Amino acid sequence: MNRYLVPPGKKLRLKDYPTDDRSLFSGTKEESLVEFDKLREELQELQKKLFAQHKHKILVILQAMDAGGKDGCVKHVFSRVDPQGLHVVPFKKPTPEELDHDFLWRVHKEVPTKGQIAIFNRSHYEDIIAVRVKKIFPDPVWKRRYKHVLDFESMLAEEGTTIIKLFLNISKAEQKKRLESRLQDPDKLWKFCMDDLDDRNRWDEFQAAYQDLIEKTSTPEAPWYIIPGDRKWYRNLVIARLIVEKLRHLQLAFPTPNFDPATISIPD
Repeated sequence: MNRYLVPPGKKLRLKDYPTDDRSLFSGTKEESLVEFDKLREELQELQKKLFAQHKHKILVILQAMDAGGKDGCVKHVFSRVDPQGLHVVPFKKPTPEELDHDFLWRVHKEVPTKGQIAIFNRSHYEDIIAVRVKKIFPDPVWKRRYKHVLDFESMLAEEGTTIIKLFLNISKAEQKKRLESRLQDPDKLWKFCMDDLDDRNRWDEFQAAYQDLIEKTSTPEAPWYIIPGDRKWYRNLVIARLIVEKLRHLQLAFPTPNFDPATISIPD
C-alpha cells in the first residue's frame, strides 16, 4: 500500500498519483470482486474482535472532490460490518450552533470510542479546504487551522486512535460523467446539487488546495493515502485491503473470559 502513501515531510505533486491506476490488481473487474468479497469477510471478523476487545479505536477520514465516491466507499467496503461497532458521520455545512464554537467542536464529539470504527464522510479538513477556496474567512483563519488539526490528530493518536486518511482521487472527466449520471438517473437525482457546478468551476483551485493540505498534514501517526478513484471497483478493493492490513497489525483477539466455561451450568 506504500504506492499510495504520502510520505510525511515530502513535497507532493498530486499529478504523480494517476486517478486511473490499477497496478495492485492485474485481473479483471469480475475477478476483483472475488478478492473484494474475501476482504470484506475478513474485515467483518476483524471488526468483531475489535469490538469485543474494546481496546483500539479506528478513525477513517474520507475526503474527495464532489462525486468522488465517499458514499460508495462506505456503502460497499463496510457493508458487512456490524452496525453497532460502526459510526458514520457525514459532515455538512456547519450549523449556526456549530459556528458559535471552535471549528473542531463538532468533530471532537464524533471521534471513535474504544472498539469502534468511525468514518468521517468529509471531515475537519473541509474547514480548511472550503474556507480557503470559497474565501469564507480571511486567509489567516484557514492557515492557522493546519496547526490545530495536526495537534488534534496527534492527541487522538497518542490516546490510542488509529487514523486512516483517504483522499479519493478522481479526474475532472470522471467527475463530469458521474455528475451527468445523477441528472439522468431518477434514483440519483436527489444527490445533485447546483453548488457542485460552482465547485467544479474551481477545480484547479480545489486541486491546489488539496495538494497543499495533504502535503502539510500527512504525518507518521496520521498519514494520507491517495486512492485512485476513477474505477469504483478498484477504489473499493484498495481501501478494503488497506483497512484490513491496518486492523491485522493491531493483533486483535477476543478477550479471555475470567471464568471457566466448563464450570457453568445453564439452568432449565
